[in-house]
Amino acid sequence: MARRRVFVTGATGLVGSQLCVELAEAGWEVRALTRHDLEPTLHPSIIWIHGDVLEEGYWPSAVDGVDAIVHLAGESVAAGRWTAERKRGLIDSRISSTERILDGVRDAERKPKALLCASACGYYGARGGELLDEAARPGSDFLAQLCVDWEAAARAGESLGLRVVCLRFGMVLGRGGGALARMLPIFRKGLGGPLGPPDRYTPWVHLDDATALVRRALEGGDDAMSGPVNVVSPGAVRMGEFARALGDALGRPAVLPVPLLALRLVLGEAADALVPGQHVMPQAAFEAGFRFRYDRIAVALRSLVGRASGSTD
Repeated sequence: MARRRVFVTGATGLVGSQLCVELAEAGWEVRALTRHDLEPTLHPSIIWIHGDVLEEGYWPSAVDGVDAIVHLAGESVAAGRWTAERKRGLIDSRISSTERILDGVRDAERKPKALLCASACGYYGARGGELLDEAARPGSDFLAQLCVDWEAAARAGESLGLRVVCLRFGMVLGRGGGALARMLPIFRKGLGGPLGPPDRYTPWVHLDDATALVRRALEGGDDAMSGPVNVVSPGAVRMGEFARALGDALGRPAVLPVPLLALRLVLGEAADALVPGQHVMPQAAFEAGFRFRYDRIAVALRSLVGRASGSTD
């Protein structure tokens, strides 16, 4: 069989870095975009392409000849207040970057067959206990509209013959990055607790399941996945249960809640993205026959931060 090739943006992020290593170890030729001057040392066979997805350069030529593109790049929505400038950055890093990637596809002599583009469960907006699958309508807040526009930019690739998959990520739990890394210092001191109302649902997924589902979506064939895919665990939890499970995994109390009002004073509108209130289910993954390794939050957190995983207090 011919060696499969993939072009990956966001390759040094939490999901992207593990995905690139897994694909390289599985025999893929991985072309990974990086803005760093020094090439990351993830795997010796990864081909690093230097450039910024928002800037001109020779990097778009790297999509020529690949079988698929995995577009994971985008500024963090939880990095600070959503000022007008920050919102513009969030929009550009998602929508403008996707448009630039499709420009590269148009110019390619041998075009890829698939585009997997990141999105988020923020697509649904705050919905309380309503059960949400991929067919649910979008929300109406800034983050929901951002996801709607991002997915629309990606779906424009269908006119170029691409199979497009929109990966609606929940909170990805993994070692060394993401939301969990920001929570751990506080929880390890015994000062952790629910962020916002403890009864709000918080969509989550273990990093291993996230990358496994992305790899499943990369596969073609008659049963190839397309359209929106909720990258979330089927083991839905509320924020209070999540906080207790993290405290238990660390052997620390987790009873000090952070009121939503306090979060809004610090983060403004961005606070609502931290406590979304979305009961999301991975229906597309179920229909594709995907099996989650981690469907219980307690097991997932113990695997990442519990004493058995080698963490220290």
